[in-house]
Amino acid sequence: MAFSADELRVLRRALAIALHPMPLSDEDVQDCLRLAGSVDEAVGEAGRLRAFLLADLARYRSALPGSAAGYLELLQDALAAGYDPRPDDLAALRALRGGPLAAALLERCQVLAERSVRARLAGAAAPGPRSRLLALPGGRAASREPERPSTPAAPGKPQKPGDRPMPKPSEVFPPRRRPAPPPSEERAAG
Repeated sequence: MAFSADELRVLRRALAIALHPMPLSDEDVQDCLRLAGSVDEAVGEAGRLRAFLLADLARYRSALPGSAAGYLELLQDALAAGYDPRPDDLAALRALRGGPLAAALLERCQVLAERSVRARLAGAAAPGPRSRLLALPGGRAASREPERPSTPAAPGKPQKPGDRPMPKPSEVFPPRRRPAPPPSEERAAG
């Protein structure tokens, strides 16, 4: 996650206020609430992207062995994003382990799966969802949410506050371009 210069300024000011409580101006409170809203939105987008990636991974896994190259690439992306391999992934990699990439991924996934099982057995729980920032020490509680522009709801579907349309796969993952073949030095006369 990257912060803009203005967001870093607000974050630095909020941390300073948390360490040394003092009264806040209305502008500071609104800046902090906007920053909290931006962080919440980024977390929500990351969750949506993760859900899409995992659904795509499941589609590729179900189409194995014909989709082996795409599946291995998606699995690498998912592992880089913090995905814990499932038993289905381990079984699919065992079936594909004839290739060097699949064998390396199988070894990596086995280590990650073992860590995950050990953590669950030790009782380590995943952190819960981040609660909304409603007040700052030394500040005042937010009496209302900042107004957001409303978009018309789809016909037949009521719109919920903060509801945004699900992006198409082509919007999230642009199509891969195949490299053009090198131009031949000798061209046949036509």
